[in-house]
Amino acid sequence: MQGEGGAVAEPDPAELITAIASRKDREAFVSLFEFYAPRIKGFLMRGGTSEELAEDIAQETLLVVWRKAETYKPEKAGASTWIFTIARNLRIDRSRRDARKRGHILYEAVEPDGPERPDDVLESVQDEDRVRDALQVLPADQLRVLQLSFFDGRSHSEIADELEIPLGTVKSRVRLAMARLRETLGEGV
Repeated sequence: MQGEGGAVAEPDPAELITAIASRKDREAFVSLFEFYAPRIKGFLMRGGTSEELAEDIAQETLLVVWRKAETYKPEKAGASTWIFTIARNLRIDRSRRDARKRGHILYEAVEPDGPERPDDVLESVQDEDRVRDALQVLPADQLRVLQLSFFDGRSHSEIADELEIPLGTVKSRVRLAMARLRETLGEGV
């Protein structure tokens, strides 16, 4: 975009997002991408993210903008704030997912190999039955967020996007469900 004196003018991100939301305007997306991708990458790298991961998250951020442009509310936040918040949340989600993977690898490395004792198998089956029964008493909305979080490995923000509910609601449902499970199963949960 040319400004006065031939200088490149900063695009109006709110207008670009509106164009993307209303008519899936590819030119608006290209402008938004060209302007924000390097800035998001730099922002993430200044926060300690590797160059490769920062580039991936920058691209993922702008794809979220493309898919979720109609959810942008200019009265709630500026376009840049909205975009950088998406990037920050994606970085946090990626960190948590990586930490979970590292935890599983560590757990698998520590777990001894060998045949299971019959008593252990029976106890495991009984525990599974108790958990299954406890899950059935949960309200459907709480059960759904637990399934997405623990069984599907989704982050809270991914669940909020998928169910189209606020992030705080997802967190509250998980907390309430876990409290009910603790009450039903005992403190070992």
